[in-house]
Amino acid sequence: YTSREYAIQVAIFGVAAAFISYLYFYSIIWSIVYAVAAIAFVPYLAFLRCKKAYSEFIFEQIQVYTTNVIMEYNTTQSFVKALEGVRDSGVLEDPLLTDVKEMIQMAYDNGTIDESVRFLNEKYDYYVIKNMHQLFIQITKEGSKDSGDALEGMLQDIDMLVENVYRDRIDRSSFYSQFVMFGLILYLLVLLVQLLLGSDSYLLLLEKWYVILLLHCVILINTFFLLSGIKYYHENVGAE
Repeated sequence: YTSREYAIQVAIFGVAAAFISYLYFYSIIWSIVYAVAAIAFVPYLAFLRCKKAYSEFIFEQIQVYTTNVIMEYNTTQSFVKALEGVRDSGVLEDPLLTDVKEMIQMAYDNGTIDESVRFLNEKYDYYVIKNMHQLFIQITKEGSKDSGDALEGMLQDIDMLVENVYRDRIDRSSFYSQFVMFGLILYLLVLLVQLLLGSDSYLLLLEKWYVILLLHCVILINTFFLLSGIKYYHENVGAE
């Protein structure tokens, strides 16, 4: 995010929180308190968005890695040579590029691909990587006359997985927008209460301490509900 975008988010969160809290309490003091609290969450939300973007980037790199290793293997008939081909092709970026280089070095040092495969499996917990590596270990150790068919089937599985992930991402994005809108609307239910009771009656209720406490609880519970959904959406990209 640029400084301008970050400043705009701070302003939007602060103004929105001050406006909503004023509707609840008709108090400038509480408006300031909730505005400051809302602004304090801006860095956390920015972190979640960056984390989601990074997770999506890693998944795209995993897709590139698995697809290109299989295609390189069809040419070289060697897992290590396939890794070298992918490394030199320029299609990978760090951190995966550095990890592939480490895999190649480990394979030459140990004389087998077992440690290399275990290294990447532990670092990137994706089924598509583990399944592909398991297939290569089987081909390398046991041999396979129909390895071409097996690898072609793996490519088709990867394509299907990627298609499902992107379709799920679109559905999740649509649901997330509706969820956030619903959460924001819940804050405004206090307007309905005021319309039903009337402004004068509502102001009289605000003189009672337990009503103030109840309104604080409503805001906090709704905020927790909203933040939990936002956190889940950004931390689970549906690619694992």
